Amino acid sequence: MWGELLIETERLLLRRWKEEDREPFYRMNLDLRVMEFMPECMTSQESDWLFERINEHFRKHGFGLLVAQLREEQSFIGFVGLAAPSFEAHFTPCVEIGWRLAADYWGRGLATEAARAVVKYAFKELGLDELVSFTVPGNARSRRVMEKIGMTHDASDDFDHPNLPEGHPLRPHVLYRLRRNRT
Repeated sequence: MWGELLIETERLLLRRWKEEDREPFYRMNLDLRVMEFMPECMTSQESDWLFERINEHFRKHGFGLLVAQLREEQSFIGFVGLAAPSFEAHFTPCVEIGWRLAADYWGRGLATEAARAVVKYAFKELGLDELVSFTVPGNARSRRVMEKIGMTHDASDDFDHPNLPEGHPLRPHVLYRLRRNRT
């Protein structure tokens, strides 16, 4: 459905994945700063598995996580996009908006810029009614992006991530929602 989908923003290109994205994706997934709120850094095999899973998600759903690259340099800086979580929770089924940028690109508003473009695409082109996003309570950077794109948090929606064991410090998650404006 998306083919060679390209979403353009002032500073970014958001596009489908290519083979040459594997290596910078793996390097990003090895960075302790980037993976601070994930259970662990990824091995090369785990990163390749996720790469394949992202591409399979596109084939199955017609949307997915997009490579984010700077327009000027056309270099991989991470991903921003949509995903249908595979776990069960009180808010599933749903479509999640998510992002992961290499640490060298933090603090420039790039995640927010890309996420705004993805929100617009999700609501206007895909016709979705709602997006969710979630993270651990301590991930202030990601929560700030959620707030900047208009998402709201209701503590009664918070949940324990079912893919992490009881007692794991990253199991508690906050949930943010954004509904399409129908006016």
